[in-house]
Amino acid sequence: MIKTQKAQVIIGMHAWTEAASVAELGRKTQVPVISFAAPTITPPLLPTRLPFSVRMANDGTAYAKCVADMVRVYSWQRVVVINEEGDYEMLALLSETLQEVGSMIEYRLALPSPSYRTNPGEFIREELNKLIKNTQSRVFIVLQSSLEMVIHLFREAAQLGLVDGESAWIIPERITNLLDSVNKSSISYMEGALGIKTYYSEDSSEYQDFEAQFRKSFRAKYPEEDNRDPGFYALQAYDSIKIVAQAIDRMASGRKTLLTEILSSNFLGLSGEIRFEEAQLLPNPTFRIVNVDKKSYRELDFWTLKRGFITNLTTEQGSNSVSRNTESLSAVVIWPGKLNRVPKGWNLPTKQKPMQIAVPGRTSFSRFVKVDRDELTNSYKYSGFCIEIFEKVLDILGYDLPYEFHPINGTYSDLVQLVYNKTYEAVIGDTTITEARLQYVDFTVPYAESGLSMIVTEKSNESTWMFMKPFTWQMWVATGAVLTYTMVVVWYLEREPNPEFQGNWKSQVSTALMFTFSSLFFAHREKIHNDLSRVVMVSWLFLVLILNSSYTASLSSMLTIQRLQPNVTDILCLKKYNMKIGCDGDSFVRTYLEKVEQFKPENIINMDNEYSYEDAFKNNSIAAAFLELPYEKVYMSKYCKGYSASVPTTKFGGLGFMFQKGSPVARDVSKAILRLLEQGELRMLEDKWMNDAGDCSNNSTSESTESLRLGSFWVLYVISGATSTICFLLYTIQLLKTRQPTHDDAQERNGNPGDENRWKRIVIIAKQIYSRKHATVTPVPHQPQAPQLPDIITVSSPPTVAIQNS
Repeated sequence: MIKTQKAQVIIGMHAWTEAASVAELGRKTQVPVISFAAPTITPPLLPTRLPFSVRMANDGTAYAKCVADMVRVYSWQRVVVINEEGDYEMLALLSETLQEVGSMIEYRLALPSPSYRTNPGEFIREELNKLIKNTQSRVFIVLQSSLEMVIHLFREAAQLGLVDGESAWIIPERITNLLDSVNKSSISYMEGALGIKTYYSEDSSEYQDFEAQFRKSFRAKYPEEDNRDPGFYALQAYDSIKIVAQAIDRMASGRKTLLTEILSSNFLGLSGEIRFEEAQLLPNPTFRIVNVDKKSYRELDFWTLKRGFITNLTTEQGSNSVSRNTESLSAVVIWPGKLNRVPKGWNLPTKQKPMQIAVPGRTSFSRFVKVDRDELTNSYKYSGFCIEIFEKVLDILGYDLPYEFHPINGTYSDLVQLVYNKTYEAVIGDTTITEARLQYVDFTVPYAESGLSMIVTEKSNESTWMFMKPFTWQMWVATGAVLTYTMVVVWYLEREPNPEFQGNWKSQVSTALMFTFSSLFFAHREKIHNDLSRVVMVSWLFLVLILNSSYTASLSSMLTIQRLQPNVTDILCLKKYNMKIGCDGDSFVRTYLEKVEQFKPENIINMDNEYSYEDAFKNNSIAAAFLELPYEKVYMSKYCKGYSASVPTTKFGGLGFMFQKGSPVARDVSKAILRLLEQGELRMLEDKWMNDAGDCSNNSTSESTESLRLGSFWVLYVISGATSTICFLLYTIQLLKTRQPTHDDAQERNGNPGDENRWKRIVIIAKQIYSRKHATVTPVPHQPQAPQLPDIITVSSPPTVAIQNS
């Protein structure tokens, strides 16, 4: 065409491999090549390598992101990609964008062009049968492929039941853009599929004029066709001719080349905005999500790179602050098989083909999973904590889940491998969630917490100083200090008015000490004469009452509860003395103890079941046992006496159910487990299976009674000490006042200094007479009434003294 017909522009090619070949020819002949395709990822040096290539298309970035957003909206975790051979860049780009939304490509089906096969339908059927055997995912993403291949694909997939039930299909932009012009009988196989269509406006007068002319011309040329809409590629072809026509017009008024004028195009065409950047259409893609319905399609939401899914473009153009929506589509989708909910995108089990579930055939603790075999019928009965949780989960799943249990006598690592290689679809049992296992399988949320607990034997912790245990040493010191202080204050207040507190210093101290100490038992015999002393004793006795009651209660609790002390206190002690330890050899705990805790392998003994631990402890085969927290609860609920368990310091992922990677059933089971947890049913099941109803149900040896601390009683000590101090100060002030004569006393004497001296001598004589008379009198213990001083009668001068004995 270039040589013979002198072609100056070449327009066409919807595949980039074809467009690149023609563009290379255009470089050699310096003829612009306008193609309707672009590379999936545009190389930086493409304009230099192919300078005459003009691409009326965008790269695959926006398309891949749109597909990933659709997968994210419906929470599909595994997908199958189908494409014609050769488009490896799109496959890599889609894989990367899917990983960003938490999904991945599980299987890739590469099909050759139908032109290379004499019977493409048979070949596609064989490949689909392989797909059914090798994968559980039923989300099919068709990448850029020819219309002929896609029609063959859907026809064979529909016959195999893959366009039905729980399946979902996403067809590419290249096919969706042809739905307006393809025969309607071919569309019927795609019913329920989602498609991505390049958006263009149908409201302009230019489009409506073009559509009328196109329909008229198409009907005249192809009267048998029932689909006469122009379609996106017809609009692109129209715009490409317009680009060239305008470029030629501009060349007439200037000296620029045809390529330069083509690249300077800037107008709103029927297919969208026409403007080029580095010889490629300016990237501003707007897609329309469509849903194939019978022999036509329904338009759903729009999609843009900036906003995600939106219901109309006015919102996109009028706001810059609205967040990107990748959570839902507003329109109702008609799914394959007329399913009225979002398909799981997974090969869900049926009654004819139930889910194959592995169950641990042997477990260390039968309360979690127990498998009993009926010899007569050769059938198995399954029970336990894990089994009952699964049965309750099935009741609230919202759909039927047929299943078959299969007992597997292997390690937990074996069970992981059986699910990973798709021998079984799930494992229902007491499997711990670990980071290493998550690389191969999916887990539900944990239904029981997990951590490493150490169980050791206990020995008696009796002591001859048990009576000191109810109080801490701070309490004893504070009590002694307040006792001494109260003793000193009472002695100070009673030493003058109370003869029982008089005598030599030794007698006074012993009396005060005996009086205060005996008040602890409310048994003192001395009577109090001073009112301030009574106030001091009231505050002290209140403190004594509280302390006495608390001491009695604490000591009784300590003597009632058996006090035991672990024989081994920590892991370091076990490793230091090379003590033997026991653990479940089928679980990951042994590996953890060897690699993380650095125990020697020869010091670790595998335990077959829960009874092996007790026997090993009794014959001193092991000094400690390491169990995960759920197993520790079961063991301690049954063998509580003589054993103690440490609080787990190492936490694991918990116990969960295991499913194949990407299984939507795992997500649904997780939701059901969370509902059971929120409703409290998991707690009731845990109490039913993990807590023994025997003597250990009310056992409290794990928590010993603590000594009473000063912090709980310091207010009482402050009140007692403050009361004593106040009374001490009041009595001291009173003494100082009584020893100083007042002004009124001086006025009452009404005499001269000589009279005052005489009065003093009279009083002194009276006291001397009184003291001689009563010097030998001993107070009677049961008659504490003090002897009265003589009545002194005064007369006028010359004074006389009359002494009257009582």
